Amino acid sequence: MRIAIIGSGYVGLVSGACLADFGHNVVCIDRDDAKIRALQQGEIPIFEPLLADLVIKNQREDRLSFSTDLGPAVAEAEVVFIAVGTPARQRDGQADLSYVHAAVRDIAMSMSGYTVVVVKSTVPVGTGDGIERLIREVRPQADVSVASNPEFLREGAAIGDFKRPDRIVIGVEDDRARQVMSEVYRPLFLNTSPIVVMSRRSAEVTKYAANAFLATKIAFINEVADLCEQAGADVQEVAHGIGLDKRIGGKFLHAGPGFGGSCFPKDMQAMIKMAQDHGTPLRIVETAAAVNDQRKRVMARKIIRACGGSVRHRTIAVLGLTFKPNTDDMRDSPAIAIITGLQDAGARIRAYDPEGMDQARTVLDDVAYCGDAYTCVEDADALVIVTEWDMFRALDLDKIRGLMRRPVLVDLRNIYGAAEATKAGFAYVSVGRGRQVPPVQEGAPILALVG
Repeated sequence: MRIAIIGSGYVGLVSGACLADFGHNVVCIDRDDAKIRALQQGEIPIFEPLLADLVIKNQREDRLSFSTDLGPAVAEAEVVFIAVGTPARQRDGQADLSYVHAAVRDIAMSMSGYTVVVVKSTVPVGTGDGIERLIREVRPQADVSVASNPEFLREGAAIGDFKRPDRIVIGVEDDRARQVMSEVYRPLFLNTSPIVVMSRRSAEVTKYAANAFLATKIAFINEVADLCEQAGADVQEVAHGIGLDKRIGGKFLHAGPGFGGSCFPKDMQAMIKMAQDHGTPLRIVETAAAVNDQRKRVMARKIIRACGGSVRHRTIAVLGLTFKPNTDDMRDSPAIAIITGLQDAGARIRAYDPEGMDQARTVLDDVAYCGDAYTCVEDADALVIVTEWDMFRALDLDKIRGLMRRPVLVDLRNIYGAAEATKAGFAYVSVGRGRQVPPVQEGAPILALVG
């Protein structure tokens, strides 16, 4: 099939590369000249495992191309995906649809023959209806169907998620569109990936509901972690115990410093506003969002307590800046609030992240960025692990202990055990694991975690 994708950001680029790899002929379109020129040269503007190889392969085999010229690509396309940004509006948190509407007008002017316009961007319920009306205003005689096909891609695992999805949600209002969308995803029939066909409005709500539910699981287990710390329990044991219940499941039950990224915070705010507009406030979602915002600030205070109650003029080494591993995305990363809180308390920050430091420089000031984990910890008064990159899971703790000024390890992802950390001589603090090491008092010996 001939497919055009409007928007060559994260979702558009991953979708375009994967659809081309299925055998479709795909053109990815973007107004950013520099981005398109880079993509044409095989330079990928984001870090996503396997993506660069997939883009280059399909370019070489003439199934994937990039352009700033929307008209010819849309005129030749049977299916046009809209994958432009829908950032939250500052005034109310609702999704900003201005990029979507601009794309729709351009598409309507360029269509030729029957076209299925597919909204892959995350949009409020009823957006598809508005898009259809807008197309009819621009082209009253247009032979068009509008579909919703929300994405469920995890950053860091997006290629696998697209090619081996849990489900493919398609929202349509007519059988012609259903048939065309089935043909788009026909290659996945071999993987027996379930295609779930529903109404357009149901598909739009499904995207928000899925993200809000997963984010709520994270907020829930983080509150349980706080209880475990005070009650002498271990949140990892609790999470395992409840996760074995098939009604609950073990995913997204990892206690930590809170969620971030490009989807969960933005989509929760948009869903909250959408529900308020329909007179049906979502109190659970509202609370989960508030809990998560507070969580990031609490983590900074947790680090300060581990350092004896003050970090003024202390050097804190931070490992991991992105909101999760295997991405360079800093959007709403817990590291931002944590580092800012420590700086406000007078700390000096050294940091290392294998992929996120270029992005971090745009949002964090007065941070000394280092070339590796061991350089980062030199002469530090505390080490904080914020993002659980694989390379941080097997650090030489004895070596790190020797490089640091004071051996305080605050493990916000629970990737180490208390026994191994204390054996290496660290005062060790984790999240939700029973009794924590007492705060380090000025001039006092380092105490190991008991139990």
